[in-house]
Amino acid sequence: MSGLTPREVETSARLYGTNALTRKKQKSFLRQYLASFGDPVIRILLVALCVNLLFMLRDANWYESAGIAVAVLLATLISTLSEYGSESAFEKLQEEAANIKCRARRAGKITELPVNEIVVGDVVLIQAGERVPADGRLVSGELSVDQSALNGESKEAGKYARTDTRDGSAAGFLAPDKLFRGSVVCSGEGVMVVERVGDRTYYGGIAAETQEETIESPLKARLSQLAKTISVFGYAAAAIVASANLFNSAVIANQFNPALIAAYLADKPQLFQDFMRALTLGITVIVMAVPEGLPMMITVVLSANMRRMLKDHVLVRKLVGIETSGSLNILFTDKTGTLTGGSLRVVSFIGANGRLMDAEQIKKIEPLYQKVLANCYYNNAAVAAQTVSGGNSTDRALLAFALEGSRKIPAYEKVGIVPFNSRDKMSAAEIIPPPPSAPESGGRLFLIKGAPEVLLPHCTRLYDEKGKLRPFTCPSALKSMLASQARSAVRLLALCECGGTAPQKTPVDFRKNDLTLIGFLGIRDEVRKEARAAVSEVMGAGVQVVMVTGDNRETAVAIAAKLGLVKPDEHRRVLTSEALNRMSDAEVRRVLPDLRVIARALPSDKSRLVRLAQESGLVAGMTGDGVNDAPALKKADVGFAMGDGAEIAKEAGDIVIMDNNFASVVKAVLYGRTIFKSIRKFLIFQLTINLCAVGVSVIGPFIGVSSPVTVIQMLWINMIMDTLAGLAYAGETPLPEYMREKPKRRGEPIMNRYMYNQIVCTGLYTTAMCLMFFKLPEIARLISRFLPGLNPDGAWLFRGEERYMLTAFFALFIFAGVFNSLNARTYRLNLFSHIAGNKMFIGIMLAISLIQILLIYYGGQVFRTAGLKAGEWVIVALMALTVVFFDLARKLVLRANHRKGFI
Repeated sequence: MSGLTPREVETSARLYGTNALTRKKQKSFLRQYLASFGDPVIRILLVALCVNLLFMLRDANWYESAGIAVAVLLATLISTLSEYGSESAFEKLQEEAANIKCRARRAGKITELPVNEIVVGDVVLIQAGERVPADGRLVSGELSVDQSALNGESKEAGKYARTDTRDGSAAGFLAPDKLFRGSVVCSGEGVMVVERVGDRTYYGGIAAETQEETIESPLKARLSQLAKTISVFGYAAAAIVASANLFNSAVIANQFNPALIAAYLADKPQLFQDFMRALTLGITVIVMAVPEGLPMMITVVLSANMRRMLKDHVLVRKLVGIETSGSLNILFTDKTGTLTGGSLRVVSFIGANGRLMDAEQIKKIEPLYQKVLANCYYNNAAVAAQTVSGGNSTDRALLAFALEGSRKIPAYEKVGIVPFNSRDKMSAAEIIPPPPSAPESGGRLFLIKGAPEVLLPHCTRLYDEKGKLRPFTCPSALKSMLASQARSAVRLLALCECGGTAPQKTPVDFRKNDLTLIGFLGIRDEVRKEARAAVSEVMGAGVQVVMVTGDNRETAVAIAAKLGLVKPDEHRRVLTSEALNRMSDAEVRRVLPDLRVIARALPSDKSRLVRLAQESGLVAGMTGDGVNDAPALKKADVGFAMGDGAEIAKEAGDIVIMDNNFASVVKAVLYGRTIFKSIRKFLIFQLTINLCAVGVSVIGPFIGVSSPVTVIQMLWINMIMDTLAGLAYAGETPLPEYMREKPKRRGEPIMNRYMYNQIVCTGLYTTAMCLMFFKLPEIARLISRFLPGLNPDGAWLFRGEERYMLTAFFALFIFAGVFNSLNARTYRLNLFSHIAGNKMFIGIMLAISLIQILLIYYGGQVFRTAGLKAGEWVIVALMALTVVFFDLARKLVLRANHRKGFI
């Protein structure tokens, strides 16, 4: 085959395109930043900001406008920085492709070309160590190919040219002559003809999927619901307050007298002034109702926990992925490297008599062990330098096992080798042992390893455990043990010997000789020691775990059973890719709740499963490490990429598991649930204060209290509510009990009944307490009538001066918030439960208290404070402390009515 001519290359490129991957137009940083203003809570804040600016010059309330503007700008900027670059998964694919070259035969000459220039019809030469540049057909040679990056199957695939291409018994990755772009040639060499290039290759399909838009995150969906709830509450309250204020000015103030009311309505300047005051009050209610600190708090809590998670080998690439981890309903997990160690190991040995031993027991049977070592060491295409490399995965596993007993490896001279090929399923090495142990037939010896079904029929003798030769007839116990190991996903290799007088050129010649059976080595990609417990913990948290693997059904079921995902006879929970693709989307959604294993999975299967889970209202996660996992990792609500996986997988994922350990996924889920609870605690804290502020603002003017706090005091209150409270709740301790709760569904609101109960009850109580505080002088005058010796005008309370009264109210409002922060922390009666684990909370609340005390004495005219006496502090402290006792009573009432509730 002389290859394509230049004209044929041009024609092919025009008809089928080149091997370059098409890039979709992506958003610029500026467009993505502007798009972040579409966040539901941000939209409410923008409306509040615009309205606030309209009235800023009128009453100089610039502090609220500035606070909202800073919160909006910082939250959107940090969010955009987190999300920007999520499209870089495709860039990684392009970068990898641009760095790869291949050898193609064109016009009779061999030319080295970048893979992007390959076209359909090109004749490409490939050998061990090279990547397959495009999809095509092997026309000559034999190869061992690692396709795990594309299909997830850890076992290397044997490829050879077929003369009869009409044979359709195997298709796709299983076809013996089909090669796919992105696969790595482990051994052998051959020639392929390119059949598909660019976007039409399997690799190209993966690249296209990594550029698709992802679904809205669960947190964003919940915030949308929260924004609607707050909007309805805020606008309704604003309308009621504005109407009530106008009604007070027009009707109540005129004593319901029609004539006075008519005169009032005729006074246009006064009516306009009162209308503007009512409108301003309504706008104030809206602004106070909006938790402007929420976007900033979410950013703070996610960022703080990102650093904590790194200590547990969990690297967060996209902030929202942390919280989403805690909301997982279903987790599709790769097997190789995540649930298993990621590499084959020798795990067992079966003697010729059928006795099963583990890898350590065989080392104690010296004569037999030496023969096993010799076969593993000399009959091997891998090499040992600093690490074991070369050969196929089986050879690397056998050489690593042999090197464990390197001091006992016999010193033989290796004179020839017959490499493994997928048709004969065996390999051999020709050696010359030292004279005392040389066989009678000329001093040469062949070490043979291969598939048991190929070699067993030719075995006539065996080595017993003492190394003595005995006649061999395959006993039933041996057959039973071999079958049992195969069902346990153990791959078996028969080890044999035979004598010979000359180098053999093909392993077929060995079948003519009598073989001596040494035994069978069992190799397997072992399940990680901690994987079963980790899977059990995730399932105990209510998360459905589905193992998706490229392995065959039997191997997949054996691994899944060892992990506790299925029982050996639960076949209804296991589907192959072929069976999955015969089902409609509706049928898959119906069986999805019972699904535990997908065998022989293709990249498209993973993406489809994630999509169908999301359409079913589930929050879907995906773990993976290969190129084939990238589309599903990006499409999933949260993608967990393995630390030593492909770069594209890490770029597509939200979270990188640095130690490749499924147990670290458990930690991510726990952190996610803790963060969601922290957000809820913050909402309880802030919305309770907001409700109190709205209540005081609405009712205050009716009882003669127009400005209970100043502009500067409000700045300090906002700092506590927004920034400091966010930091305080960011350090909440991840509790194991969170893993026993049911996960939140995608559409579940961020606010639950328990939260509404606490916000409304405690908020209304705090409002009533604050309003009652301003009535204390009247209460004092009433008390003075019955207690002789007290000033009858009540001047003994706060020295009878307004400045001391307002100073005390400033202290009361702050300390009521500090005490309420303890209420918001936990649903338990013990407010200090697990508080020692959140030292930041303790430090921040103590700092707020200390600063507040200093402001009371040294704030002066700036903070409108005048200092308080000890007796006045007692009154403030006791009143603020009643918030704690009231909330404890609320919790006891809920428990008495069997409505304990959780945050």
